[in-house]
Amino acid sequence: MVRAAEAVHLHGRAHADVDPKGGDVIVPGGMFTYQVVVRSERVYVVQITYLGF
Repeated sequence: MVRAAEAVHLHGRAHADVDPKGGDVIVPGGMFTYQVVVRSERVYVVQITYLGF
């Protein structure tokens, strides 16, 4: 994810637009929600959901 964001936004600290929307990633047994903050060159995991499968 970080490399994909880097490919779209080459100079994160110079980025002046709105950050791209985060998203949900479904994994076996649950999912997690993430947010990309281009200016600080970070990807944050906002929520982890364990479904107990």
